[in-house]
Order: sequence, then structure tokens, then C-alpha cells
Amino acid sequence: MKFGLEKWIIILTVVSAALLQLIDTSIVNVTLLQMMGSLGATLGDISWVITSYAAANVVMIAMSGWLSARFGRRRFFAASIVMFTIASVLCGFSTNVWMLVAFRFLQGIGGGGLLSTAQAIIVETFPKEELGLANAIYGLGVVIGPTIGPALGGYITDHLSWHWVFFINIPVGIVATAMTLLYIKEPVDKHRVVGLDWPGMAFLIAGVGALQVVLERGDKEGWFESAYITVLSLVAAVGVVGFIWRESTTEHPVVNLKLMKSRTFAVGMLFNFILGFGLFGSVFVIPVFAQSFLGFTATNTGALLIPGSLATAVMMPIIGKMLQKKFPPHIFSGIGFLLFFVSTWMLSHLSAESGTQSFFLPLVVRGVGLGLIFIPLTTMTLIELKGRDIPQGTGLSNMIRQLGGSFGVALMATFIERRTVFHREMLAARVTEFNQAAVDRINAITQAFISRGGGSEASHSRALALVNGIVGKQASLLSYLDTFYVIGFFFLACIPLLFLFRSPKGEAGPVSGEGPAHTEMTME
Repeated sequence: MKFGLEKWIIILTVVSAALLQLIDTSIVNVTLLQMMGSLGATLGDISWVITSYAAANVVMIAMSGWLSARFGRRRFFAASIVMFTIASVLCGFSTNVWMLVAFRFLQGIGGGGLLSTAQAIIVETFPKEELGLANAIYGLGVVIGPTIGPALGGYITDHLSWHWVFFINIPVGIVATAMTLLYIKEPVDKHRVVGLDWPGMAFLIAGVGALQVVLERGDKEGWFESAYITVLSLVAAVGVVGFIWRESTTEHPVVNLKLMKSRTFAVGMLFNFILGFGLFGSVFVIPVFAQSFLGFTATNTGALLIPGSLATAVMMPIIGKMLQKKFPPHIFSGIGFLLFFVSTWMLSHLSAESGTQSFFLPLVVRGVGLGLIFIPLTTMTLIELKGRDIPQGTGLSNMIRQLGGSFGVALMATFIERRTVFHREMLAARVTEFNQAAVDRINAITQAFISRGGGSEASHSRALALVNGIVGKQASLLSYLDTFYVIGFFFLACIPLLFLFRSPKGEAGPVSGEGPAHTEMTME
């Protein structure tokens, strides 16, 4: 147990390292167009820059608990930072898109070792009664990192070049490595790894890796219209089933799925998926809506998310302190889900004339809601874990959250595309010669073009093209507003599920045979 200044140095070190990975999950998204122009790549090619990172990242997150036990947490954490930093340098110096894809894959491997290991270190640094505060500090990075990524990436894109998206990781990586070697110690309760579960590792890489690629690429490739997406979907299905079977039956698993025997932890996994779905899904939709529909710059788009991030940052320590005073955590989470719904309901009333001020209040409400959701859920999820189960549990919970985010982004992208087609067909059906209002509008536009010196036939064609563009824009707007509704009602529907967190009072049974894991967390 660490006390005083050393405890806070450790926290600063691991949160800084975790932020490297968290920011890089979203910072690249707003630089893709500049990368395309610089590297001479197509949109399909450049999107692999995101896919390769995500696939490597999610697999390493799942394996981080086993790897930290196998090689030592301090060495594994330091090696992950070094690998991430070196890969960042190589990404910045890439001269073609496939070099960048390869180095992003290496960066994803390094980044995957940071997130869960950082959380495990923080949880073990604080005493049990301060677990809420520990998760609040960790939560600042988890929620704020993906949010400030677009803002930082937008600023760099507008004022420097895409290379600096990667070069900014270098000083943080160097300092974090030095601080890790100086201050991070091995846990007191060390777990000795026996052998290597090669089948489990193979199933994990094939199943989760293929699933991540399918979720990242499926919408762009037309889902099962693409042969390789279909093949990867089969690989993912076989791999995930095989992974669950192998890790549930082997004596020394790479990922300890036996932790799911704890009802509290199992329900926590469900809510980590829900949180990832809503967090990453909304972070994806809002910038795309602002840039592609409202015409915001990359910097302005990123700046939209900052007030909400600050609201989350303010709420998290407050909630962490209140949890120490035995306030029911599920009440906070329920209010947070409700506020998330309110924010999306407000966003669903935006219009084509909306400016930055229209986003301020909804995103601040969303930020407060996320602060109320994250800390109680993380605390309830990990409260029964102890010793060697902590890194395994943090790895599982972070993997599930990342996959939830991937599902959220994939489903939202597909939903927007299909709702746009639906609304366009509905609106176009009204623009006919039998709709007098539509006829009058087309005639008025035609006359306006004629008055500017255009010919009658040419002016009519231009009027039809203009109306077609108006219909397309309105269809796009309606599809985004529908998406905000869907995300909001999804969170609203999840509120009753919080009662699944009911658990016996007093002593909770051991999770993995290491003795009792004391908890006072209850929903009774």
C-alpha cells in the first residue's frame, strides 16, 4: 500500500501512460483526410490505419493480465510504453499508407498493455475503502481521453501536420517510462504463471481480432456482401466460441473467465459493454454530424466536446468521494443514464442552422451523466476482486468496453446510412407533379435562375438539382436526429438492469479460491 506523495506520483505516472492509448483511439480520426492527401491513399486504404490499431489493441487488452503476471507488471508496463512510443515515432515517419498501417498495428500492441495494467496498479495502490476515488482518477482518463482526442487532433491538423499526431506521444512516453522504472513496484500478491495456453491464445487472437476487423470494416464493405467480411465473421464466431470453451475448461487460462462466476463482476461486464456502446457511439456520431453536415472545421468539432469533458472531470472526484460515504452507487448510475438520455433528446432537436452554442448544454449534460455512470459501475464491477484477479478483471472489463464501443460505432454508421436512404425515399416521394407546394417551389427557383440570365431549360434542370440536394441534406439531418434518439432510448431502457447488481450483504465468496473478498457493496 502506498501513502503520501509516492502514491500520487504512481497515479500520475500510470494515468499519463493510459492517456497515451486512450487519446490515440480517436485522435487520428480527424486527420485521415490530410493523411490521404499526403500519402496518396484512398479512403478505403487509410481506414486500415484505424482498423489495424483497434484490432491489435483489443487483443492485447484481454491478454494484459496474463502478460503482466508472466513477465512482471513493472517490466510489462514499461515495455508497453516503450513499444508504444517507438511505434509512434515510426508512424510519424511513414512514407506510404501500408507502412503507417503496420506501425499502427505495433502501436496498438503497445497501447493494449497500458490501459488495464494502469487500472490494476491504481486499484492496488488505494485501500479498499478508497476504491471509488481510485476509479474516479482512472475514469478521468477513460472518459476524457477519447473525447479530447478529436479536439487535439483537429488543432494539430489545422495548424501543423498529421505527423505531429504521433510525435506528441514522444515526450510523454519518455517521462512515463522513467517514472515507471523509478516508482512502480511489483504487487505483493504475485501470481506465478505456469506454462502458456497456446490454444487459448490462438482462439483469442483469431476470434477477438477478426471480430474487431469485422466491426471496423463491415459498414464500409457492405457487410456480408463482401467475401472477406463473411469469412472473417465465421472466423470470429469459431474463435470466440473456442476461446470461451478453452478458457472455461483449462487449468491455466490466458484470460480467467472463471471470474464471471461472480454475479457482480458478470453484471459489471454487461454494463461495461453498454457504457462502451454509448460512449464511443456518441463520440463517433457527434463529430461526423458536425463536420459532414454542419460544415464545422476539425478544430471547431473537437472544441465542441471539451465542455462536456470538463463536466465529467469535475463530477468524477465528487462521485468518488460520495461513494466513500456509502451512498448507493446504483442510484448515481441510474441518474447518469437518465441524464445521458436527456442529452441525446436535446441533440435530437438540432437543425441545419445549429451552431456551436446549440451543442453546449446537451454535451455538458452528457458529461455530467458519464461522470455519474462510470465511477459507480467500475467500483461495483471490481469490488469483489482481489490479488491476482485484479489485473485479469481489469483486462476483461476494458476489452468488453472496447468491443462495446466497436459495436456502437459499427451499428451507428450502418443505422445512419440506412435511415438516410429511408428518409430520402420518403421525402422524394413527395416531390412530384401532384404536390402543388413542390411544383411551386421548383417553379420559383427556376424563375430565379432565369432572372439571372439562364435559359429556361437549363434553369429548370438547375432547379431540380438544387431541390434534389435539399432533399438529400434533409434526409441526412433526419437520420442523425434518429440516431440520437436511438442512443438515448437505449440508455433509458438499460436503467432497470441496474437492479441485477443485487448481491449478498457482508462477505462475498472467493472468486478464484484465494480466500474471501470482503465487500459492503449491496443493492438491498
